[in-house]
Amino acid sequence: MNIFTLLQAGLLVGGGVFIAMLFLSWRKNRAHEAQTRILPIAFIGGFANFCDTLGVGSFAIKTAGYKQFKLIDDQLLPGTLNCQAVLATVVQSLIFLTAVDVDSTTLVSLVIAACLGATWGARLVSSWDRQVIRLVMCIALLIVAGLMLAGQLKLFPLGGMSLGLTGWKLAIGIIGNFLFGALMTVGIGLYAPCMVMVYLLGMHPLAAFPIMMCSCAFLSFFSASSFIRMNRINSRAAIVVAITGPIGVVIAAYLVKSLDMHVLAWLVTAVVLYTSATMYRSWTKERTSLRTEASAG
Repeated sequence: MNIFTLLQAGLLVGGGVFIAMLFLSWRKNRAHEAQTRILPIAFIGGFANFCDTLGVGSFAIKTAGYKQFKLIDDQLLPGTLNCQAVLATVVQSLIFLTAVDVDSTTLVSLVIAACLGATWGARLVSSWDRQVIRLVMCIALLIVAGLMLAGQLKLFPLGGMSLGLTGWKLAIGIIGNFLFGALMTVGIGLYAPCMVMVYLLGMHPLAAFPIMMCSCAFLSFFSASSFIRMNRINSRAAIVVAITGPIGVVIAAYLVKSLDMHVLAWLVTAVVLYTSATMYRSWTKERTSLRTEASAG
């Protein structure tokens, strides 16, 4: 049994346990969740996970849609989002584990690093100023996007075709994914930074997909189960996106796998620019909110 089979088994077992927990939560809460409007939630969740598979990230899209149409109580939103992500990321991981022949040492090392970062590193980053992190990440991603754009325009070489890391590059990858896993605890997504790191270390852009998706899939088992145990989710909303999310994933995965190297590199550049803009919007929104509170006080 090779490492990829073990990862697939872990994903399936974790997904099965999650489904059982979610079903029990739905049985307990179905009476007072009966008014939850599942059709708009199903559409928003499916579309968001389609975008997620392209590397854009789904939480911001879902949050915007749910708030716009008042679909989910704000108190239940974080837990619901985490639960909605589980099966979608499991399907993403299973698809790209078999589609991309990533070096097993690189894959396992970076996945473990992300999981350790989300657990142990959370204590470190939880005390950091979220606004400072957002601004730094926004600027860093913008600079990297500029470098990637220059590489695409043949101003200087960038990226590569490698499917694995060794030596100092592997060490940087492990440290980077540990940090990205830790940053997830303060709302900074792992996908775009991981894509950037993998690309800058000379790997094929497609190699980022199994790495970032497996990282988030294994992380989501722990985060989602915690919210279920605390009964801080809308289980009806979580179940419907557990169905439509993987459908969006399958459609998007077909598109990603059919792209050539040049087009895929442009996709990565676009995702990085979008994430940088999202970080900036989050920074300015909270800055305005803090100023309003300060003036009101």
